[in-house]
Amino acid sequence: MRRLEDGLKERREKGLLREVRLPGDLIDLSNNDYLSLAQNGEVKKAAIEAIEKYGCSSSASPLISGYKEAHDAFLKKVCEWCGFETGMIWNTGFAANQAVLSGLPQKGDLVLADRLIHNSMISGILQSGARLMRYRHLDLEHLESLLVKERDAESIVFVVTESVFSMDGDYPDLKAMATLKERFDFVWLVDEAHASGWYGEKGSGLVEESGVGQSVDVLVGTLGKGLGSMGAYTLFHEEALKTHFENYASEFIYSTYLPPSSVAAAGAAIDLIGKRKNERAWARQVSAGMRARLSEVGLDVMDGDSPILPVILGSVERVAEARSFLEERGFAVGVIRPPTVPEGTSRLRISLKSDLDPSLLAGLAEALEDFAKR
Repeated sequence: MRRLEDGLKERREKGLLREVRLPGDLIDLSNNDYLSLAQNGEVKKAAIEAIEKYGCSSSASPLISGYKEAHDAFLKKVCEWCGFETGMIWNTGFAANQAVLSGLPQKGDLVLADRLIHNSMISGILQSGARLMRYRHLDLEHLESLLVKERDAESIVFVVTESVFSMDGDYPDLKAMATLKERFDFVWLVDEAHASGWYGEKGSGLVEESGVGQSVDVLVGTLGKGLGSMGAYTLFHEEALKTHFENYASEFIYSTYLPPSSVAAAGAAIDLIGKRKNERAWARQVSAGMRARLSEVGLDVMDGDSPILPVILGSVERVAEARSFLEERGFAVGVIRPPTVPEGTSRLRISLKSDLDPSLLAGLAEALEDFAKR
């Protein structure tokens, strides 16, 4: 216990000690409900109807009796939405990534991963026993050089990336990655967690928008962000992948399944997303415009149009000061510090919403501009 206490004391002194916080009576721009569907009436109605029919729990693991008609209906809907033949539903995105990347690569295989992939992906890869090499963030020339170097090796090569990166809000050139796959024939996994609902004609993500769905071997998505619910999905073109994970993935086999209300809510969300093309297009314009405006006053923001707007302030102290300043103006934003991001890159993580009132957006921009002048 003393060792634990000393470690916590050190983190507290460095300003790195995390704590659970209630957002309070603030405009919450810290969560991932990018389309505000968690509070949508039709989404809530679908969840309530599922509770009335199935109860509040699936009450069993999926291979016993936890897999219900609601799960099956949602799986078919999300496969059609994303253009994949088959797939699986998981309790969480962390479980999905960890299961796939611990169970698909094997000892002797090689995983080439973007340096900034999510912790859930790293956790899975390290458990797999495969060799891990990380290419520079979004640097496809570096990725290509590693592929060339390993071209004659006997190992199976996996390439792993997020579409929209969770802490930076940027994304790779998926079309260029698909071209690399044509040349090097690797197994390609793309995590669409922060792109689902925001990108694509149908709203299913950047894979759809880039037109590379047939090149992606495993697509990972979440119900808990743009779809306003809870859970995750992995989609495949090969039935054998589904059969493999149903039989070997502990994360799937040995846990009570997510409640039917979660997938019912997410299914209703998909229906709504398809009808909101104009709203989604407007939100992307807002994201790009906000970045340009903040850059003009000297704030370090990244180009793009994703819902994730990071404002990099450097020190832990500066970020904490900025959070308090914005709370005084009525906004709750995320504060991201090491070890989630590298030393010296502590940041505000602002989650934009597709339905934010223009006056609130103006107020947010003015608050950030005022802070920049301090």
